[in-house]
Amino acid sequence: MSEVPDPEVVELATKIFDLARRGETEALVAYIDAGVPANLTNDRGDSLVMLAAYHGHAGAVRALLERGAEADRINDRGQTPLAGAVFKGEEAVIRALLDSGADPAAGTPSAVDTARMFGRTELLELFGAL
Repeated sequence: MSEVPDPEVVELATKIFDLARRGETEALVAYIDAGVPANLTNDRGDSLVMLAAYHGHAGAVRALLERGAEADRINDRGQTPLAGAVFKGEEAVIRALLDSGADPAAGTPSAVDTARMFGRTELLELFGAL
């Protein structure tokens, strides 16, 4: 028998995921600094880094990574934050993830695969995949 989640915990988690989506870095890191896991994931396996990356918030991505979030954390569909940033064309996020050691070959499709799919040769060069 599975435990029913506490509605207050679900409400708080939803608020934190929304902060990542909106790139509200100061409020987001206050929760992380107060003990919320930097690798918190939602019901689809999307981490805070994934949500911030996909929505183009390089500052939030950097702050989360500085607090121990995994750059290559894969969601339930096999996607990484870097592949999401490539898909969305978020150059600053791509650089933030690479600076933190994100692997362009991780995930399905990988950031390399995504760059190839969209003909982003400058990113393929950056990833060393040409």
